[in-house]
Amino acid sequence: MNMNLTNTAAVIAFVIGGLSVFAGSMVVMGKTMDYNVIDWLPIYNLIAGLITVLFTAILIWQGNRFAMIAAVVTLLSHSVVLLILKTNFRDVVAMQSIRAMIFRIAVWLVIILMMSIQIKQSTDG
Repeated sequence: MNMNLTNTAAVIAFVIGGLSVFAGSMVVMGKTMDYNVIDWLPIYNLIAGLITVLFTAILIWQGNRFAMIAAVVTLLSHSVVLLILKTNFRDVVAMQSIRAMIFRIAVWLVIILMMSIQIKQSTDG
């Protein structure tokens, strides 16, 4: 079975997770940002990034049967957080936080698309 798309999706997941770990940990460790930071958001970013790097990216790389579920849960998690930011925190959330969440959602849509194409190719032939 050709795993190129799955492996590429796993690498992308690992990178986006690593970026979330980096960004979240910087703020959690006390780095002051030049924009408003909602207290719980860096913690969410750090935890979501760690789960992605240590769990989801590995499942995707292995072609595990739970990889798609993990990817969809990650996408849904980021989507719910964006919805919360846009509704409950719209007056205080920094545009940088909104853009970062939209970027994560877009990347996870691409990852899921790549995984779906790989699954279809594997079943077709």
